[in-house]
Amino acid sequence: MANDANTTTSVPTVPITLERKPFLPEKDDKGLQELGVARANIAATHDKPEGTSSWSTRYSRQTVLQQHCAFFDKDEDSVIYPWDTYIGFRALGFMIPLSLLAVFIIHANFSYPTLPSWIPDPQLPVYVDRIHKDKHGSDTGTYDTEGRFIPQKFEDIFAKYADGRDYLTIRDVANLLNGQRIIADPIGWGGAMFEWLATYIMLWPEDGKMRKEDIRRIYDGSIFSAIAERRTREKKRG
Repeated sequence: MANDANTTTSVPTVPITLERKPFLPEKDDKGLQELGVARANIAATHDKPEGTSSWSTRYSRQTVLQQHCAFFDKDEDSVIYPWDTYIGFRALGFMIPLSLLAVFIIHANFSYPTLPSWIPDPQLPVYVDRIHKDKHGSDTGTYDTEGRFIPQKFEDIFAKYADGRDYLTIRDVANLLNGQRIIADPIGWGGAMFEWLATYIMLWPEDGKMRKEDIRRIYDGSIFSAIAERRTREKKRG
């Protein structure tokens, strides 16, 4: 996007600002307004200002980050145990070794920050009501520290690392991981790498292109149920 007369997004003497330009809507654009304002319970973007309407209506009392976890909380008790995560990853098509690895990574790192007590819980539960405590660095910034969804940060993913395309390739993701990396943040580096690797494996695009809409629906979690239901139908058909 070109710079607006009153909005300078790059400086010629700083090449990285020319290489990675933030998303800037065209003048008089009719898309989502106030992109920088975090949305509490809807993954609204420039192209999808209503988000996933049926999903966000169903989970309107949860933040977008909590909605992201809803698929794994089948009994809706706001607590996700390791076996819940394992069952969820298997339903999404992950093989047993990868599902076990996911359980270890997620619960070893993300359980304790969400606990309502200072005393560790050997069952390693993740409390959904406190999932904002698991916000880590070196990510895209699309979730804020309270679990809301920031449209501008989501759009910046594609503006900065995909030249404005509506999909990401593995090369784009590698550039994203490198570009968003914060100094002295090994947990954040590992977390971001795991999340994007899991995203690619789950979507497994035949043409190598992860679509923007699919990625948006991963942020609000609505795509997980759709993938699991599709896999169930395929199994029944044999």
